[in-house]
Amino acid sequence: MTVALITGSNSGIGRGTALELARRGWEVYGSMRDLSRGDKLAEMAGQAGVTVHPVQLDITDDASVRAAVAEVTEKAGRIDVLVNNAGIGGNAVTEECPIELYQQVMDANLYGAIRCIQAVLPQMRERREGAIVNISSIVGRVAHVAQSPYYVSKWALEAMSEGLAQEVAPFGLRVAIVEPGVTKSAIFAKNIDAPNQTGAYDDHYRRMFQFYKAGIPQATPAEEVGRTVFEAVTTDQPKLRWGCSWGAEGLLGGRAAMSDEDWVALGAAESDDEYYARFEEHFALDIRP
Repeated sequence: MTVALITGSNSGIGRGTALELARRGWEVYGSMRDLSRGDKLAEMAGQAGVTVHPVQLDITDDASVRAAVAEVTEKAGRIDVLVNNAGIGGNAVTEECPIELYQQVMDANLYGAIRCIQAVLPQMRERREGAIVNISSIVGRVAHVAQSPYYVSKWALEAMSEGLAQEVAPFGLRVAIVEPGVTKSAIFAKNIDAPNQTGAYDDHYRRMFQFYKAGIPQATPAEEVGRTVFEAVTTDQPKLRWGCSWGAEGLLGGRAAMSDEDWVALGAAESDDEYYARFEEHFALDIRP
């Protein structure tokens, strides 16, 4: 039986992934910073007739990470799959983003994943068996306007993952980056801040929020990410990157196809109508109000 540890399992993508993998017969340990917030996960697992074992884990705390990995290893004997999902969002343009916000988001989205990887890799490397799945985002490939701390952290996560994949390849270990688009997740309800201290970036914040306003009604269930994680780990044709959920195909494919000069020109659009028209042209997504 495959043993998986999934961080940030009390809501959204983490919860959906935990339930999906448990339905497939895996022994799943769902971690969260506060175990009292795991009631919904337990309820949904009960309704699905599966078990997800709760584990207390704060990804920003070294000792907490080590203790959680030790707990799961003691109970299950090993960890076959680590899914680094826990993270936070962050809205701001570069000029207006406090360094403290960059530090907070990086600590969760990048350093948190690294802490967990460093804790599980020794046992995987010794067994020469295991997989690490890092949940990135479409903004890990597309620096979407007015989310500087978020996309900076996700680009960094992807760079670390690329290097990690080469580092562990000689040991037979698999690394996968999952890049969801808009999914049904509480992160969007929480991610509503717009510093806009200067007033110079009204267009940027408005267009960013309009993208999510258009996408949230079409958001795909979090379980879709879980199915992607399962495929990434079990396929006999592994690859490094996996897109999924609403908007991922258009954004990831569109950004890869457009030049950097076209990307910069998109940001220079003077009116919202011009911006939305160019956005649709490049990404095949109509995000007009």
